[in-house]
Amino acid sequence: MNNRTTFALLAFLTAVGTLSASTAFAESELPNGCVGCTMNEAKQAAAELLQHDLPVSVMTDKTGYGHDEMIMVYGQVANVASGFPVTITVVSPLNSIVTIDQLEVADDGSFETSLSTAGSLWKYDGTYIIKANYGNDRNAQAKVELTGGVAYETIERVEVSNTQCGTNQINADGNCIPFSISGGEVTSATINTKDNSIVVNIDSQDDGTITLSPSNSIIKGVFMVLVDGEQSDDVEIDSNSIKVMFPAGTEQIEVIGTYVIPEFGAIAAMILAVAIISIIAVSARSKLSIMPRY
Repeated sequence: MNNRTTFALLAFLTAVGTLSASTAFAESELPNGCVGCTMNEAKQAAAELLQHDLPVSVMTDKTGYGHDEMIMVYGQVANVASGFPVTITVVSPLNSIVTIDQLEVADDGSFETSLSTAGSLWKYDGTYIIKANYGNDRNAQAKVELTGGVAYETIERVEVSNTQCGTNQINADGNCIPFSISGGEVTSATINTKDNSIVVNIDSQDDGTITLSPSNSIIKGVFMVLVDGEQSDDVEIDSNSIKVMFPAGTEQIEVIGTYVIPEFGAIAAMILAVAIISIIAVSARSKLSIMPRY
């Protein structure tokens, strides 16, 4: 074997080793957009990023948008797995999910989509994070700024109930949810009716687990769990019992279902109860008034 053949073989083995080592990947620092780029130029830029051992990249055509525009999203993945989609998740300045979608990956590893900023979920000004996930530990993100809508500072939260919950229960907007946790403690919980989810804030000092057992009247059809905004696979779902494993430092767990009770469900129930009592009272008085007197 001559020197040229040996050098070529070593170069090939080095390239294979580099691709193999890229399977473990944390969030990459990517450009927020390719301002003024054509679609082909953007794809080329994404492909060039992969030359730096990035298993997946994502970018947008601009860094800033109004609230009635289209965001062009495109990216590239290395080591394409046939039939395996890229999951796109958009998180708002309120740290709630705006949209989730799965995109097909082309044979050359590229993917693209468009997102409309029109609609109530996009009405707040601020930074929106567009995340691309392709398998375990293969993710990237791009950030865009929306302006001309509702300022984030003006958003006010209305406390709807001071319901007292029992031991090992957390109050989520007046609804008591049983839970158990190891490795940290639960600090608060809310119900996000826009995203059909329960958001639980925690203070975690160590790796641990949390089990939530909301009733079917609170949430139904649980199909996804986010840990600090990232989709988690370390989850066990048994009907409405959700067990989530989280690493130390985790701050938020979000459980997403196909249905969640209205935010003001407790007040609505009280109003319904008062209405029923009023109807019964009026009916009783009416019956007494038409009875013959002796």
